[in-house]
Amino acid sequence: MDKNKIKIEKRIRRHKRIRSRISGTALIPRFSAFKSNGYIYAQLINDEKAVTIVAASSLGIKASNKTEAARETGKAIAKKAVEQKIQKVVFDRGGYVYTGRIKAMADGAREGGLKF
Repeated sequence: MDKNKIKIEKRIRRHKRIRSRISGTALIPRFSAFKSNGYIYAQLINDEKAVTIVAASSLGIKASNKTEAARETGKAIAKKAVEQKIQKVVFDRGGYVYTGRIKAMADGAREGGLKF
C-alpha cells in the first residue's frame, strides 16, 4: 500500500477515536477542523441535530502564508459564532497533530472570543 494512503487511514483512525469522546450540542457546538494541501476549513456543528451552524474557510483570505491564513480563518469563524451568540465550543482537531495550521486556527478562534 502506498505511504499516502497509510497516512490518511491513520488520521481517520485518530479522528474516530477523538469523535467517540466528544460531541457538539446547540449550546456548546463542536469546532471541527479540516485541512487540505492548500486551504483550511472550520465548522461549528450541532451533533444532536446533525447541522452545521457556522462555517469558514481560507479560500477567500489573502495571507502571506498558510499559517497566517489559518489564524485569520479562526478569527473569522469566531466572529460569526459570536454573532450567533456562541462563545463556548468543543475543539475537534480532526485527527491532525495540534501544531502548525491547526494550532494557529485554534489560537485565532481564541483571539476572536471563543472559549475551549
